[in-house]
Amino acid sequence: MLASRRLRRNVVFLIKFCLFLAALIVAYALLFQLFMHLEGRDYGFVSGLYWTLTTMTTLGYGDITFQSDLGRAFSLVVLLSGMVFVLVLLPYVIIEFVYAPIVQAQEAARAPRELPPETLGHALLTNRDGVSEALRARLEAQGTPCVLITPDVREAVALHDLGWRVVVGEPDDPDTFRRARIKGAALVAVTSDNDARNANIVSTVRPFSDVVPVASIVGNPDSVDILELAGSTQVLLLRELLGTALARFVGGGRAAAHEIGMLGGVRIAEAHAHGSPWVGRTLAEAGFGERLGITVAGLWERGRFELAGPRSRITENSVLLLGLSAEQLERYNALVGGDVGPPGRVVIIGGGDVGRAAARALAARGIDCRIVERTGGEDPVFAGRLVVGDAADREVLRQAGFDDATAVILTTGDDDINIYLTIYCRRLRPGVPIASRATYERNVATLHRAGADFVLSAASIGADAILSHLQHGTTLMMVEGLFAKRVAVPPGLRGRTLAEAQVRSRSGCSVVAVEREDGLVVGPPPDLRLPDRGQLVLIVTPETEQRFVEAFGRS
Repeated sequence: MLASRRLRRNVVFLIKFCLFLAALIVAYALLFQLFMHLEGRDYGFVSGLYWTLTTMTTLGYGDITFQSDLGRAFSLVVLLSGMVFVLVLLPYVIIEFVYAPIVQAQEAARAPRELPPETLGHALLTNRDGVSEALRARLEAQGTPCVLITPDVREAVALHDLGWRVVVGEPDDPDTFRRARIKGAALVAVTSDNDARNANIVSTVRPFSDVVPVASIVGNPDSVDILELAGSTQVLLLRELLGTALARFVGGGRAAAHEIGMLGGVRIAEAHAHGSPWVGRTLAEAGFGERLGITVAGLWERGRFELAGPRSRITENSVLLLGLSAEQLERYNALVGGDVGPPGRVVIIGGGDVGRAAARALAARGIDCRIVERTGGEDPVFAGRLVVGDAADREVLRQAGFDDATAVILTTGDDDINIYLTIYCRRLRPGVPIASRATYERNVATLHRAGADFVLSAASIGADAILSHLQHGTTLMMVEGLFAKRVAVPPGLRGRTLAEAQVRSRSGCSVVAVEREDGLVVGPPPDLRLPDRGQLVLIVTPETEQRFVEAFGRS
């Protein structure tokens, strides 16, 4: 309605301007005839129009000219008014009232303010950041359309051209969510770095529906309760999650397997080969199946995942990815000595929220650590464990115990610094395990190339936590780019054995467990026939998951 009123106003103004210009040209043509008659020359009205238009447009052919000063003064008036009205105002009016509305209409078509009424099952993103971009990539790969709400039309148009679905509007305006079909949405993700703004947006969303999941991110632990009271179904303290996940990688010199989470009764665990009796052996030589009845799903080494096979060789940097029962986990840890013995010391570089969260997680496991922070005084919470100075200074690292540290965790929020320090630490201690934070997903591979053994980005942690919540805990992130996933047996596997289907060779996925009506089979043998109604627990990457769906169908 507003756009139609503006269009009518523009049309009326354009008509008035054109009529005024036409009247001015006619008046000049008549005055031309009058002044020429005073000079003793007579011209027709058409000649008057001809002279007026050539003078106003500064063409000035020179075939008709005045001889008197009065006529020449009139020529100057016509010339100057023509420069103003024809050369300046007319182009402006055409651009402002003709061209600009056309461009705006085209932009409005590319950046709509409203979704079609039949829109259902979409995810609404209220901010464009690393988490929302990672979440969009994961959801759309699974067939869930994502719509970004943005108040900036130019940004909306640019994102539309990049393939984003967008709705123009303020994310704290109830009308925006009405136009975005909030009642049919599958998820609302509130991911800005401003807790107060996030509370405002959640409070705006919740009156429309009590059942739509609303996931939000907070930076301050005190804001968790506030966001929950506002109506969030999931509140993520992202920096705390990231620090805890980075600390999970560190074994503190111990080779015990640590549980990451559970899927369908299966304990998904990781075990560092460093310090274990398996280093230098192949999986066949280590005899996991014969000695422990354990199936190794795969090996992870510096950003590279390898499906486990008899000839897979275990190195100092390998991380064994396991799907275990509770009994198998106990047997494995009893064999390698569990969490006994000297825990070693971990050096954490970066004393912000992520670094301190990592320190708390390590302390809970009885692992000592030192935090290196460029600035700041002694913190009573970390008394005796904070070393102030530049981590690029060899003496500062020595004071932190770097020379005999069992692992290093890099937690600064600057990817450039983390890459620099990864190279530096790897040069000083080629064999020390290094875990690093990445702010942007695009830098994960670079950090691995620089020498980091384990890299996690805040974007991935947040996106995967939201996705797992949305899918009711059927997805578990193990490391960056590697997931444990619980899915129903797809049509292409029903009634077939794993050997017949060649799941590993055709998809690159590893089946670590099968849920049947008669119970759970952890580490299923190749000749196990899969049920028509059952669940699989898979180890997948985004690429292998896509190949699995293409090969065997969607569950």
